[in-house]
Amino acid sequence: MESEGGAATSAPAEPWGESVLVDFDEGVAWVTLNRPEKRNAMNPSLNEEMVAALDALEGDERCRVLVLTGAGESWSAGMDLKEYFRDVDASGDPALQNRVRRTAAEWQWRRLSTYAKPTVAMVNGWCFGGAFTPLVACDLAVADEDARFGLSEINWGIPPGGVVSRALAAAVPRRDALYHIMTGEAFDGREAERMRLVNEAVPAANLRARTRELAQRLAAMNPAVLRAAKTGYKLAAEMSWDQAEDYLYAKLEQSQFLDPEQGRSQGLEQFLDSKSYRPGLGRYARG
Repeated sequence: MESEGGAATSAPAEPWGESVLVDFDEGVAWVTLNRPEKRNAMNPSLNEEMVAALDALEGDERCRVLVLTGAGESWSAGMDLKEYFRDVDASGDPALQNRVRRTAAEWQWRRLSTYAKPTVAMVNGWCFGGAFTPLVACDLAVADEDARFGLSEINWGIPPGGVVSRALAAAVPRRDALYHIMTGEAFDGREAERMRLVNEAVPAANLRARTRELAQRLAAMNPAVLRAAKTGYKLAAEMSWDQAEDYLYAKLEQSQFLDPEQGRSQGLEQFLDSKSYRPGLGRYARG
């Protein structure tokens, strides 16, 4: 990974650890789930490290965009059945079970779905079960066209766990979601793109370059306005039209107040006065 100065750079060991790696590259934080020997299955320690990573990166100026991916040949095989379920259940401690579940939910959807910075999932391989939740929680997603996706829970006697079904309902057409929930049939990145689970699927050789291109485009945009735009869309989707109108006008005014670049004023001046900006033909020039 190269930094802005051209030299390789990695994040310090803290506050994340061995199960989560973070590298910085020209405004992009590449966050890697790092349990390749377990297909990056999410266990309690990984979940704790991801909460810490999201906390730290939210205020880290090196991170304008967060890309979430997996080490090796998998994105994530879902929850670690032994460590997350069997070991925790065997403890007989309800408080431990609640804490483990709360930590998983905290990063996988509660924090990630409303994260202050743009998030992109780079699906480089297996994505199964519980991994669908952080995938949907990311703002955008690019996948290897040969990546393998699946909801195999029905084949071993349980429905999808956590809020996986809720995540699918938010991103995938009803018929597609029910087909894969009810049959457990796996599918590839091309099919994930067709059903809009991911924005696009590309050959493995192009995956990182395409994801970096997308992340760099987002990193170049006005961060205050980008945050208001994505958060406004996600929350307004659950509101009535009247509520959404009031909320989105409030987000518009909030973004202007919080925007040190005064992007709205710059954009209007360049469009109305200097005639240097034409919508649809590029972004306004940031001052």
